[in-house]
Amino acid sequence: MVPLIELRGAMIYAAVAELPFLPSLVCCVLGNILPVPFLIKFAKTVLVYFSKIPKIGFIFQKIIDHGNKKAKKVNNLELLSLFLFVAIPLPGTGAWTASLVATLLQLRVLKSTVAILLGVITCGIIMGILSFGIAGIVS
Repeated sequence: MVPLIELRGAMIYAAVAELPFLPSLVCCVLGNILPVPFLIKFAKTVLVYFSKIPKIGFIFQKIIDHGNKKAKKVNNLELLSLFLFVAIPLPGTGAWTASLVATLLQLRVLKSTVAILLGVITCGIIMGILSFGIAGIVS
C-alpha cells in the first residue's frame, strides 16, 4: 500500500524472503488495489482543500486546472492508457499515481478501479516472474 514502493517492492521482498509466489501475488495485488477507489473518490477533495492554502495553494490549483483542461480532451482510450500506465513496472507508474490521473481526468471510479486492478495484476505477474526468477538464479 505504500506509495512509490507498492507492489513492485513487495514482490521483490517476497522473492528475497522466499515466500510462495501465488499467495505473495494475491496479497500484493489486494494491498495495492485496496486504497484505489478511496483515492479516486477523495483526491479531488484533497486537491481543492490544499489549493486554498496561502503560499502553496497555487501549485495545487495548477494541477486542478491542468486536469480539467485534459479531461475535456479525453477519448475512448483513457482506460486502456490507465491500464498500460500501471502495468509497466517502472517507478512512479503505480496504482496511487494512476488514481490521481483518473481523478484529474474525471474518470468514473468503478471503471478506473477495474483498469487499475488489471494493470496491477499484470504488473504483479511481470514483477513476480522477474523477482522470483532472479531470486531463484541467485540462490
